[in-house]
Amino acid sequence: MPPVLELKGITKRFPGVLANDHIDLTLEEGKVLALLGENGAGKSTLMNILYGLYKPDEGEIFVRGKKADIHGPGDAIALGIGMVHQHFMLVPVLTVTENVMLGMESIKHKLFLDREVAARRIHAISEQYGLDVDPYALVGDLPVGIQQRVEIIKLLYRQADILILDEPTAVLTPQEVRGLFQVIRSLLAKGKSIIFISHKLKEVLEISDNIVVLRGGRVAGTALPQESNERSLASLMVGREVILTVAKEKAQPKEPVLEVENLTVKGEGAHIAVRDVSFSVRAGEIVGVAGVQGNGQTELVESLTGLRPPQSGVVRILGKDVTHASPRVITEAGTAHVPEDRQRDGLVLSYPIADNLILNTYYLPPIAKGMLMQEAVIQQHAERLVAEYDVRTPSVMTSAGSLSGGNQQKVIVARELSRPGKLVVAAQPTRGLDVGSIEYIHSQLIRKRDEGAGVLVVSAELDEILSLADRIIVMFEGRIMDIVPIEKATREDLGLLMAGVHPDEHSADGAAIKEAA
Repeated sequence: MPPVLELKGITKRFPGVLANDHIDLTLEEGKVLALLGENGAGKSTLMNILYGLYKPDEGEIFVRGKKADIHGPGDAIALGIGMVHQHFMLVPVLTVTENVMLGMESIKHKLFLDREVAARRIHAISEQYGLDVDPYALVGDLPVGIQQRVEIIKLLYRQADILILDEPTAVLTPQEVRGLFQVIRSLLAKGKSIIFISHKLKEVLEISDNIVVLRGGRVAGTALPQESNERSLASLMVGREVILTVAKEKAQPKEPVLEVENLTVKGEGAHIAVRDVSFSVRAGEIVGVAGVQGNGQTELVESLTGLRPPQSGVVRILGKDVTHASPRVITEAGTAHVPEDRQRDGLVLSYPIADNLILNTYYLPPIAKGMLMQEAVIQQHAERLVAEYDVRTPSVMTSAGSLSGGNQQKVIVARELSRPGKLVVAAQPTRGLDVGSIEYIHSQLIRKRDEGAGVLVVSAELDEILSLADRIIVMFEGRIMDIVPIEKATREDLGLLMAGVHPDEHSADGAAIKEAA
């Protein structure tokens, strides 16, 4: 019996870049194939070819033993190939049924949508695969774990039996990850086949049947999970030994550098995103903010960095009230800011890398002398940071918009962490980065802490918070559920807090907690 999917000799070239170099890949029916690789390794290009968004320059694709010509997503869907993107493609104001129907509407009386027929089919799919989704619920009211299930239902509704899951656990709590893995096992039991793309090596080892590692556009190696470990996979991805555990001494916290008192921040419209939050960050410590994305972390960071005015409360940096200060004033007070949305808030995409590296210092010496910017100094500054932070680019004059997402993130981190300062506010600092880059950025955050800066790290990655933080703030629906010293933090307790449940309220027999609406 032929494999459900084979890629043979897939090659894709872009100007100056060989993105995929004769890649072979095989997916067996009812199995999970994990695809690993650092940024720029060629994973996204390969999946875009499989999904019909790119045409390969060389190579062939076979689906169930037959050669497939895939010219667009419609062809991929017709062949039973579906993809759940890392950023969900859902319309929040529509119901589950309406989202699932989009593009495949059921019609009655030639004029009206037949929502009932679609809802019954969605309910049947939900029951069959243990997805537990209400067809009539508004998507915007659902937790992210359930929204992800809606995306999977969309594929099953279209009769996909090859599912590509792109970073599927990026925004899930530990409990939601376990729920997703139960769903994946249910899919496999019914003959579905899955390509699982992830940076989380522990999860890859748990859920996959086979592992393919890409490096530099080529297959660097294959592995079986039972014969591998995180260290061996990381080394295969990066091509060198990688330190996966963050090496750090015990924190020696001193005076507060950031003080937040009774902060309340509006989100979009009349929604209150942050509710009466109080905490501090001291010099020489890292405070992590854990929580499922969408629980007020974004608005909190924006209010601390001058991008969103708070409704009430006080923010002080080094004792100075900056509650309603501008981003420049907050930067000049000694704050480095790695924003969550790198493209909207971190970069000017049309500017060269060199100019993006001086966005908050372009008017200061030695970058500027009076009214004149010093081009030679800017060039040298950029070349030093690009080398130090391993930004993959042909030139510092390349536009930031032409870089991969991971390399865009490195430009921002290089700009912010290379400046002196007493406070670092880092929102999702390693999102989209490979293990080698994560290792380096974590070491830089620890270095800033040990130099006496206070560091606030907001991350949807619980492993990252547990590795870096000296204290952990857990947020749920805009409130602080608890502030936990790292010595007392456990993954299970943090996961419960992230879901809005205090550990002491959790049933003694460990019964599953339903996700909070």
